[in-house]
Amino acid sequence: MHLRRKLLGTSVVTLTALCALVIVSAVVFVMATIIIGGKDTLSWQFLTAAPTEGMTAGGIFPAIIGTALLVIIMSIAGVPIGTVTAIYLSEYAGTRSVLARAIRFAVNTLAGVPAIVFGLFGLGFFVQFVGSGMDRALGGTELRWAQPNLLWASLTMALLTLPVVIVSVEEAIKTVPQDLRAASLALGATKWQTIWRVVLPNSLTGILTGGILAVSRGAGEVAPILFTGAAYFLPHLPGSLSDQFMELGYHVYIMSTQSTNVDATVGIQYATTLVLLLLTFLLNFSAIFLRSRVRVRQAR
Repeated sequence: MHLRRKLLGTSVVTLTALCALVIVSAVVFVMATIIIGGKDTLSWQFLTAAPTEGMTAGGIFPAIIGTALLVIIMSIAGVPIGTVTAIYLSEYAGTRSVLARAIRFAVNTLAGVPAIVFGLFGLGFFVQFVGSGMDRALGGTELRWAQPNLLWASLTMALLTLPVVIVSVEEAIKTVPQDLRAASLALGATKWQTIWRVVLPNSLTGILTGGILAVSRGAGEVAPILFTGAAYFLPHLPGSLSDQFMELGYHVYIMSTQSTNVDATVGIQYATTLVLLLLTFLLNFSAIFLRSRVRVRQAR
């Protein structure tokens, strides 16, 4: 019996190790393919110049800035709302609350909605409804907000990543021991003071983790911004939130499906994909570094 258990344990360890090796190998193979395909095109001029000649020459600087602005505005809009919602669900809502059940149902539903549906929703709600209302209220004769732009694309992406933020932040808040809450309340603190002074500081790393996951998903999504803000060719930076913008993921999609000479743009496609991955890693590493600094301060 002991030998059988030992063999079973060894088999499980071997199987899990092989599965992990397959995943790591796939990631290494994909990264190696992208690096080999884009290394000859990637240069300082490619990173700092605007596209020219129908995007078959020049660089991707407007797409880099557009992607960074999209992710930043998306995070500013989505992470606070998701955090407040998670606080309500974990700290204020009762176990039999109808509102809490409705919110959880909405979050689970949003998590399963295809990304393209968010794009259609953003077009119908933000562009045609909210944007048209803003233009009528401002009394302008030209369309400014009732058209795809950076703001509507960012808000659409914020809705897409909202379930990820809510779930991760709520789980982080639940890890804070109930004894800390009870001690704070026993010392005379109010419910909100306990949340602000005790719960949130001890769950801050989980909140940052939710932001990291949101950035990881939002930076690579293309479908939601197809109708809400991304442009095919804009050799300049967006001047305001009401302007359209270029985005790295959409740029790769256009280059691989709409280019008249795909062979001539293969290097640009690989190089753009590599830049998108590096930008996503940079944003994630920045959040991870901030999270580690917070953990160090809490440990002191």
